[in-house]
Amino acid sequence: MKTQQCFSCGAREGMRHFEGRGETLSVKGMERRVDDLSGWECQQCGEVEWDPDSAERYGEAGDALVIAARQMIGAEMKRIRRKLHLTQKETVQLLSGGGHNAFSRYERGEVLPPKALMLPMRLLDRYPRLKFVSVESGMGWIPFLLELAAYQVGQNGVTHLRLTPLEYFQ
Repeated sequence: MKTQQCFSCGAREGMRHFEGRGETLSVKGMERRVDDLSGWECQQCGEVEWDPDSAERYGEAGDALVIAARQMIGAEMKRIRRKLHLTQKETVQLLSGGGHNAFSRYERGEVLPPKALMLPMRLLDRYPRLKFVSVESGMGWIPFLLELAAYQVGQNGVTHLRLTPLEYFQ
């Protein structure tokens, strides 16, 4: 039996070689099965290191799943937007404040949209007549902004200000 030291936990002869293993990868309810994998597995910590060919096939299957998931979510976004009779530009203005070019990339599945955008879209899909208002309910962000401004003034050697950012605010 082939053995070697584990790269992760350092166990001497902890890694044992295996062949013919199958693994199922899952992303967003979709699955891909990769069979006949070989590599090394640590008997102490469970770390797995694939052989080069297996690593290539496992990585390709994972990449294909991620791409399929992005495309599935993009198609869902497009379906919801059309159900609401909105253009990409109108959807951006209503829900995200970003650019319609980014929204287009989400719908094409090129980029995964942020959850902060997907949640209201799914809400509107379920409740199309839902009315909501987005407001800042507190002022807890002000101290952080003032602290950041003071830090930037100090770090960048700004000397033309007569007062600190906090003093300007007060």
